[in-house]
Amino acid sequence: MATTELWQQISEKPLSPKPWRASQAGVSLHVSGRESKLEMALDGFTILAAAVLANWYMVHAGIPGNLGWLKQTGFIYGHYFGTLSALLLCFSILLISIGRRLNLYGRGRGGNILNEQWLSLQACVAAGIILVGTFYLVPAEHVPRPIILGTLGLAAFLLCLRRLIYRVMMRPLLIQQIGVRNALIVGSGAAAEALRDHLRSSRDLGYNVKGLVDFPPPECQLAEVSDDMVRMLEKLFQNARRQFVDEVFFAAPCDPEILREMLKHARANRVGLRLVPNCSEDMFWNHPIEYIGQFPTVPLNRTAVPRAAQMAKHALDMVVSSVVVLLLAPLLLFIAIAVKLDSHGPVFYCSERVGKKGRRFRCIKFRTMVSDAEERRTDLLHMNERDGVLFKISNDPRVTRLGRFLRKYSLDELPQFFNVLFGDMSVVGPRPPLASEVEEYETDHLRRLDVMPGITGLWQVQARQDSSFESYISLDMTYIENWSIWLDLKIISRTIAVVFAGTGS
Repeated sequence: MATTELWQQISEKPLSPKPWRASQAGVSLHVSGRESKLEMALDGFTILAAAVLANWYMVHAGIPGNLGWLKQTGFIYGHYFGTLSALLLCFSILLISIGRRLNLYGRGRGGNILNEQWLSLQACVAAGIILVGTFYLVPAEHVPRPIILGTLGLAAFLLCLRRLIYRVMMRPLLIQQIGVRNALIVGSGAAAEALRDHLRSSRDLGYNVKGLVDFPPPECQLAEVSDDMVRMLEKLFQNARRQFVDEVFFAAPCDPEILREMLKHARANRVGLRLVPNCSEDMFWNHPIEYIGQFPTVPLNRTAVPRAAQMAKHALDMVVSSVVVLLLAPLLLFIAIAVKLDSHGPVFYCSERVGKKGRRFRCIKFRTMVSDAEERRTDLLHMNERDGVLFKISNDPRVTRLGRFLRKYSLDELPQFFNVLFGDMSVVGPRPPLASEVEEYETDHLRRLDVMPGITGLWQVQARQDSSFESYISLDMTYIENWSIWLDLKIISRTIAVVFAGTGS
């Protein structure tokens, strides 16, 4: 989108009457480093595996005659075990420290695949040189040299292989927008344009650039904080939130007070903010530098969700959905035939829903209403029993006889497991809303669209009959803020009990 067009939309869009309040729904803005710590732990286990494999090869594949006694002692019971373990621990600490300096554990992960492999080799060689130097400085003549050299070679190979496998595993997830973050670049000049081109060309970084905005806009040359500037920044971040922007990259020289104002609005709207340090370095000299690919950035406000957690949730979705579809295939076929025989119309009802980050998709369910249900909805609006933007009627006259039974036991929602396999939904998550509902959302309600919608969720198992829209939103926010694999498993188990109890409607 052109810069002037985007600024025109920002200036014309009215402010939301209720901007997001950071204290609402138990919101926390803490930074999670679990993913980086997990990768460091994996590197440590990789080095241990390399040492075990090197020792096993030396013992069982043959070693020089003067070291033949190793075949009787082995690795665990050998009298060099303690010294070798200490050396390997030092090597692991060195390699992880060097890897952190080379940005092998950050979001950028060394840039493209080839550069990451080269940096991994650099880290292994640098740590290996220090290890070999230490080896000759300490009294460790009883430690076999071939095991040390074999461990270093295997460690370099296995570390590169692990990172390559990770890239291969992440590529299909990035295609499905899993772990991808929407980015907006605010700034002008060569630096902002180079950052935009870099993020777009390096897909492995996991960023989707929504646009580039001049700051200040050409028609409004503002150099300091003013009422107009405050209103402009407020509209910028609120509209960035409505466009599901996860991070704003600020790459323009300006007054430090403007940066503080931007940071305030970024926190209020739960949008990440990164500074490209070409300006106001004195203000943020004590902040850590994080590389996004080849670009250094200063993270001022984070809203990150670890990729490892998203991968675990995606794996759980695939396993559960595959098992359900395979085990219940005969039941699905029987219901499809019954729906066709019960009333005139298609077997499936496909409605357009809004998913993660505003993505539209076709939600699949067994048809439980008459074929002209949508045309008759307007005549039944006065019977709506839900408040806010929801629409629900207990004894809906449009529901067929078989449809009432399917709804009672939630059997009409079984085809949504195909939506999970297609990557549009998750097994557990907020209910996928209609586009007409999202149009009436306030800014704070958009938080529930930051995650994948689900077949079941906290609201479905805890307050399914509650007509309050605020309760509905509050439970979704509670789920998002407290998500874990264990919570998903508990909701799934409770959903099974709810289904057999026949509390659907």
